[in-house]
Amino acid sequence: MIAMQYGFTLPADYDMSIIDRRVRDEGPLLDGFPRLRFKAYLAARKQDDGFTSAENLYAPFYLWDEPEGIDAFLSSPGFATLTRDFGWPSVRTWQVWHAELGADLRAAKYASREIAPIAPYSNLAEIRDAAIAEARSRPGALATVTGFDPTAWKTVRLSLRPALPAPMPGAQLYTVGHVALP
Repeated sequence: MIAMQYGFTLPADYDMSIIDRRVRDEGPLLDGFPRLRFKAYLAARKQDDGFTSAENLYAPFYLWDEPEGIDAFLSSPGFATLTRDFGWPSVRTWQVWHAELGADLRAAKYASREIAPIAPYSNLAEIRDAAIAEARSRPGALATVTGFDPTAWKTVRLSLRPALPAPMPGAQLYTVGHVALP
């Protein structure tokens, strides 16, 4: 499996209802997309539903079964429309170490995402095992995804939740507008 995320930082005065409408109208279009395990439509506002983000963000997160799914999506008319409307994003990918998906991902209302550097010459097996154990210890998560990027030497941890999680240092919190499923 491969995790993927791109994001757009939007102006402080951006009308985030535009993002809400886009997710509501276009989110279900990715239901059943080949090789997609899930797509979480994530957004954060400078002042949001019980938490504060440093910026207005639109940053969907994907979990793919195979790399061909990423290619099919990035080559699709939907992605072309997105880039026409918001610009050409940098697309991050992570090799997935662990993914645990609950039965009702559509109940997710919030997400937390942490990206951390991997120090040179680290023991990757130890980091992997610790990251998986930590992900499994997150009570109340509907989904957890843990992975690493060997190009930038960074880890990612994503949790989807039905309720706002406790503040986590270094984590970006998002609201979940829709979860597209196979």
